[in-house]
Amino acid sequence: MTVRVVHNPAASRFEAEVEGRLCRADYRMDGDTMLVVHTEVAPILEGQGIAGELVREVFAHAQREGLKVAPMCSYVRAWARRHPEVAGLLAAGW
Repeated sequence: MTVRVVHNPAASRFEAEVEGRLCRADYRMDGDTMLVVHTEVAPILEGQGIAGELVREVFAHAQREGLKVAPMCSYVRAWARRHPEVAGLLAAGW
């Protein structure tokens, strides 16, 4: 499945609309660190890699913008552990 993820800075989140449902990764900024606090995918859409695509875009955005990521959400922490290539983007202590 191809998921089109967009950054919605006004809402402080990354979003994808899939089958008419909003999927998202919410964050808050703390200086140059994105605190990713929540990911949400409708239960009917789970298991299709949508949350992973949202989080991949969070890290891609952080890299482009010179930001760090603090994975406050358990899904984001687990995703980052499975993707060691993003280790350099993690905020200190994560």
